[in-house]
Amino acid sequence: MLVPSIFGEDLFDSFFDDFKRPVRSNAGYNNSMINVMRTDIKETDAGFELDIDLPGYKKEDVQAELKDGYLTISAKTNTTKEEKDENGKYIRKERYSGSCSRSFYVGEELDQEDIKAKFEDGILKVMVPKKEAKPAVEENRYITIEG
Repeated sequence: MLVPSIFGEDLFDSFFDDFKRPVRSNAGYNNSMINVMRTDIKETDAGFELDIDLPGYKKEDVQAELKDGYLTISAKTNTTKEEKDENGKYIRKERYSGSCSRSFYVGEELDQEDIKAKFEDGILKVMVPKKEAKPAVEENRYITIEG
């Protein structure tokens, strides 16, 4: 289908482009949400160190779970910002509620006791040890021969 050149190659190209970018807000409490869950991963001789940015979150808002070889970090927050005038009337009252999560495959040979985590200054530090996958032991299964 031919589309006029003012629309580019597709009529909806520029319309849907905005949905790919994170929403930016001028509200002070929401600006840091754009940088949530950025992760630095460093390999050491003992394992891997993950530094996960969680600005604005508290320790009790963050949860780590190990299931089927995947380490999932999730965080939830509810923030309220109020501004009142001298008479105690609201000038502005804003609320933000949100959650985020991220998963990393760490291998099925790890147990939750193997992984150590520490939350400090808005950064979750996770230490994941290296464990060699146990080679599968070949098990001989003989069929009984009657006779």
